[in-house]
Amino acid sequence: MDLNSPIQTIPGIGEKVLEKLDRLKIKKVSDLLFHLPFRYEDFSNIKNIFDLEAEEKATVTARVLNIGNKRTWKRKIIITEALLEDASAPIRAVWFHQPYLLQTLKKGLWVNISGKVSADKMGLYFSNPVFEILGSGESEGPPFAGEGRSFGETLHTAGLVAIYPETAGLTSRWLRLKIKGLLDNITNITDFLPSFITKEFGLLINLDQALRQIHFPKNLSEAAAAKKLLAFQDIFLLQLFVHNEKQKIKSKLASPISIDLSLVKKFIAALPFHLTDSQKIAAWQILKDLENTSPMNRILVGDVGSGKTVVAAIAAANAASQKYQTALLAPTEILAIQHFKTLSQILKNFPAEIALLTSAYAKLNGRENISKPNLIKKISTCEVAIVIGTHALIQKNIKFGNLALVVVDEQHRFGVDQRAALLKNPQHSAVPHLLSMSATPIPRTLALTLYGDLDLSILKELPKGRKKIITKIVAPVNRAKAYEFIENQIKRGRQAFVICPLIEVSEAAIMSEIKAAAAEYKKLSEKIFPHLKIGLLHGKLKPAEKEAVMKNFKDKKTDILVSTSVVEVGIDIPNASVMMIEGADRFGLSQLHQFRGRVGRADHQSFCFLFTESPAQATSHRLKMLVESEDGFKLAEQDLKIRGPGQFFGAEQSGLPDLAMESLKDTKLIEEVQQAVKLFLEKSKTENHPLLKQKLAEFKRDIHWE
Repeated sequence: MDLNSPIQTIPGIGEKVLEKLDRLKIKKVSDLLFHLPFRYEDFSNIKNIFDLEAEEKATVTARVLNIGNKRTWKRKIIITEALLEDASAPIRAVWFHQPYLLQTLKKGLWVNISGKVSADKMGLYFSNPVFEILGSGESEGPPFAGEGRSFGETLHTAGLVAIYPETAGLTSRWLRLKIKGLLDNITNITDFLPSFITKEFGLLINLDQALRQIHFPKNLSEAAAAKKLLAFQDIFLLQLFVHNEKQKIKSKLASPISIDLSLVKKFIAALPFHLTDSQKIAAWQILKDLENTSPMNRILVGDVGSGKTVVAAIAAANAASQKYQTALLAPTEILAIQHFKTLSQILKNFPAEIALLTSAYAKLNGRENISKPNLIKKISTCEVAIVIGTHALIQKNIKFGNLALVVVDEQHRFGVDQRAALLKNPQHSAVPHLLSMSATPIPRTLALTLYGDLDLSILKELPKGRKKIITKIVAPVNRAKAYEFIENQIKRGRQAFVICPLIEVSEAAIMSEIKAAAAEYKKLSEKIFPHLKIGLLHGKLKPAEKEAVMKNFKDKKTDILVSTSVVEVGIDIPNASVMMIEGADRFGLSQLHQFRGRVGRADHQSFCFLFTESPAQATSHRLKMLVESEDGFKLAEQDLKIRGPGQFFGAEQSGLPDLAMESLKDTKLIEEVQQAVKLFLEKSKTENHPLLKQKLAEFKRDIHWE
């Protein structure tokens, strides 16, 4: 048996267990070994029964004197109660709803009992303790009592005990037993990090030791050392992968687009507003990148409303002046339409044909519809300079005549394969330059780690003159007042959003969210605001239905829009002045900040109401951060500390191991690994390390940021 053996090669794993393991994404032996604990129970406080105190957590070694089941009279609860004793005193152990223990815990057995000590009128007792059978015998003491006893002799008691992510039918106890059996028999746990790296960065244990220590540590120091090595390895792979991908892109040939300075100046002068300093810097960085013969691979990160589209438009206009084409991809049809309208307005005085091409629409320069075949032909003959669409642009029947720049909006919502498809240009030897945009302000360290293959531009400022959005936490007792306030805003000609929360990302949960939004829509339209016009928007509506709902809201035919959280992060409604968020405690700070950014797009004062039913102090503290700050990057830093990087990219969707995701919060570790990768590239190369090369290939296969 080796690390790559199927999990069913382990004795005792049949079809039913396989199904359970599959839920934990455990398919190979290595998957089980790298199914790591997320915490430990500390049962290392070993005492005599006589010395026990109430409320403490402890372990005793004792003999079972008797054991039996009884049922409570009122609630019909089955209680299993055992009487145990050591040389110092007796004690009870009580378990609830576990009548089967009678088959295991027999009279006369020596056991370890670990858990919390409770007290009642009959004295001290263990409540639902963990137990471990040590053996039987007629001796007065346990089989291995005394000073020489080590923690390693037990798996479930008398030391630090690993607690794992579980699923129904697979407990931490079962996982510990299987993992211990594997570690006792496995032979091919080999380090893939070069020895000069582990030595230079003080990684004092090898992979084999790390796995044994993280599953069965003697103390927290052992667990921490193991965790550091494993996290270091994961982040090292990520960083090296990112570097290699960057080098691959740099090795390709792109069309150099020189800067037409007079056109750029003319474009900026024609804008009805002044660019922020961040916009000027970002635009110049992009234009300079486009001059190179190696493809640009840059991400433009900007807060909601920071003006990313204008920056992209400068690059697209400059490319168009030299007969190069730009493709702009939006994650949804609604956002594609919005980009089409925005760019058509911004570039109305420039001789650049702009097209919208989605599964449902084909339009040219904001004019009447054009047939799809005709538009596709114009794209192939370079008659269209800028093409805006969804992933429908990535189709074999759509050929660009001279595509030189690809702009991807909401970069984290496009898969790696989709972006790779756009960077292929079968008509030309040159590949397009790539500009990715994201409205999710992410901490710089996290951005550089996850998007290290991209050069980074950040828009830190909002356009001048924007009023601060007044943000308030609304307790249940003040809900009626908030509704009254919203109604007054609508009487003044304003509009409002209502967002309903998504608890977890699954089909069932999404349907549940839609149901919740529909219920909120019904409540508001029938009970709270029966005299107002209310719309409902969710992800299961057809594209035409979505657009109709959004058009009605944008044209002020709807007063309030009830929406699910998963729909259209970038929609722009300047007249909306109120953002009301139900279940605000269920969202991350960054997501709440994004919702808030949907209002405050015009001159009038805007408001954001955070409705929460949670009395928890931590929730209140977290939401107060949003009340006090409008800095998306500062809030993102807080989100990273509180909720982890999965908040930004989704732990499930990333393909990254859980430990790697957690470690992305550790700035010091990330910086250390970046130094390690730099040292490795200076002294060696991947080809000289076959196991590392194999690990990188596996990493590339598994990772998927979407």
